[in-house]
Amino acid sequence: MRVDAVTTEADGVVSLTLVPVAGGVLPPWRPGAHIDLCLTGELTRQYSLCGDPHTTDRWTVAVLDAPASRGGSAYVHRQVAAGDTIRVRGPRNHFALPDAAAYLFVAGGIGITPILPMVEEAERNGRPWRLLYGGRSLSSMAFLDRLARHGDKVQVHPQDTHGLLDLDGYLAAAAPGTAVMACGPTPLLDALDAVCATNGRVTLHTERFTAPTRSDSSVTAFDVVLARTGVTLHVEEKQSILDAALGHGVPVLSSCREGLCGTCETPVLDGEPDHRDTVLTEDERARGDTMMICVSRCTSDRLVLDL
Repeated sequence: MRVDAVTTEADGVVSLTLVPVAGGVLPPWRPGAHIDLCLTGELTRQYSLCGDPHTTDRWTVAVLDAPASRGGSAYVHRQVAAGDTIRVRGPRNHFALPDAAAYLFVAGGIGITPILPMVEEAERNGRPWRLLYGGRSLSSMAFLDRLARHGDKVQVHPQDTHGLLDLDGYLAAAAPGTAVMACGPTPLLDALDAVCATNGRVTLHTERFTAPTRSDSSVTAFDVVLARTGVTLHVEEKQSILDAALGHGVPVLSSCREGLCGTCETPVLDGEPDHRDTVLTEDERARGDTMMICVSRCTSDRLVLDL
């Protein structure tokens, strides 16, 4: 795709408007979807679509110039310019807006990107909603002009003037059946998870930037049967299923290798996955019919995968 525009949205945040090189209609997407930007041969990163899903000739993503960047954000901010072409994969959606009686949205910093089209979808559908949007400072918070049209449904709380977000107060009056949709840094989502755990009126849905630290880091070796060929791979204690498959020449798409993006999602035909991703819902984990092979492992002696 061609970069049609690079726009400064806030301090340290730029948006990329992407259009098909040959024109035409882009694949449909719903709020919460992301795409892969294949920036170089070795550098692929996921960014949430934050434009209008009803616009079919362009996609928009926004990228924070993160100090601890693994390379993606630094590349976008320093190497990408209008007129460049970028290979794109997707869209995929593991953070879809559920059907709910009402919505409470929580965004921290660049976490506003998947939340923005969700807010507009809820407004379009006439569902009750509110947004609590936090950031380091007002100048660092993107898309404030786009949110201004919603008036007091949006609470903007820069940390340097308002302190930390009052999550308890925000959720206190939540109606039964409310879906809480949240994206942001790990401390915010961990705090929100603790608050929602004691609130029986809401269900929490999150998208994370980084994988949470696991208290149970135990790993054991196991076997994986590749159902399409009948080949059995032995996955060592310090080895991922993904690496074992790639080492055997199995063509598997992957990107983040942290269980965050969903690129390596693989159907499970038999066995018990030990889910270590942040993509699947609790219901999807309970079904056990799919897994992210970059991080997830096995609680049985053997897995049979549709590979």
